[in-house]
Amino acid sequence: MNSLQRYKAMDAIQRKNARKDFLINNSLYIFLIAAVVVIQCLRPNFLSPASIVNIISLSAANLPIALGIAGAIILTGTDLSAGRIVGAVACVCATLLQMSGYPNKMFPGLDPLPLPVVFLIAIALGALVGVINGFCTAKFNLHPFIVTLSTQLIVYGALLMYLMIGNNNGQSVSGLDSSYTNFITGSILSIGSTPIPNFVWYAIVVTLIMWFIWNKTSFGKNMFAVGSNPEAANVSGVNVKRTITLVFMLAGIMYGITGFIEAARIGSNTAATGVNYELDAIAACVIGGVSFAGGIGKIRGVIIGVVLLRLIFVGLTALSIDSNMQYIIKGLIILIACAVDMRKYLVRR
Repeated sequence: MNSLQRYKAMDAIQRKNARKDFLINNSLYIFLIAAVVVIQCLRPNFLSPASIVNIISLSAANLPIALGIAGAIILTGTDLSAGRIVGAVACVCATLLQMSGYPNKMFPGLDPLPLPVVFLIAIALGALVGVINGFCTAKFNLHPFIVTLSTQLIVYGALLMYLMIGNNNGQSVSGLDSSYTNFITGSILSIGSTPIPNFVWYAIVVTLIMWFIWNKTSFGKNMFAVGSNPEAANVSGVNVKRTITLVFMLAGIMYGITGFIEAARIGSNTAATGVNYELDAIAACVIGGVSFAGGIGKIRGVIIGVVLLRLIFVGLTALSIDSNMQYIIKGLIILIACAVDMRKYLVRR
């Protein structure tokens, strides 16, 4: 075999390997897009204007929590407390914004607080738990899995106790003031006859702010540096402990915003609000290319992951797939996404 033949043989092998790598690395995207096509064929109304607005709305509601968890994953960690923080913040916001004169009002003598005040309370509550998560992780060198598992239980216990205050006796919190629900679920724009809820625009604003923080600030650069190699980042002058704490604090703020939106979006909040939200967020992040290997992730990837995941779950509901089976499918998506992500990491090494 002469040199030209060897070159052609090697080129053919390289192209074959490149195609194989492309298919494996993008297998989840290909599968999810194919699933959407199949669902559309089986249910022609799946991608109707009303359904598209529904998918956009669900994606927007889940986007802030996914952006928060993405930061923790970039640091090679995770956050199991996210869903419980969202639920706790949602319940607190709901109790502070129940309409006056509501029969089952948790605090009968308390008029609805101004929306900006409650929004700041929501952010503060999320940030507080986030700081605790980040401080314990950084200061005591604990894995975020253990820290956030602990705070998840603490937040849930505190929420159960909170819901027993006053006349509530652990019941759901509803009867929200119209100014609150209109601010979140009202609409200023429609697609056809289907209104787009206001919280979609709020999610877009939050996403733009997070993009700026990740890509245009020294904090964002430090976050990726610590996620890639904390020892090297420390030698380069990055305050690793402070960066970790701030990343989890920012994540907590995102959970607080999610809780503020979720309380009005749902309308009736219980201790079960927010359960397993972190699983959807983690799945969306991994699908969108945020790597557990650390230091890798993009805002647009998180957006794509959230939207694709919502498409699939709305499609499964449209096909009348049992809700219990949807948990199995969700778990498989997370497992496959993590396996593909790890393969990319090993290939890069």
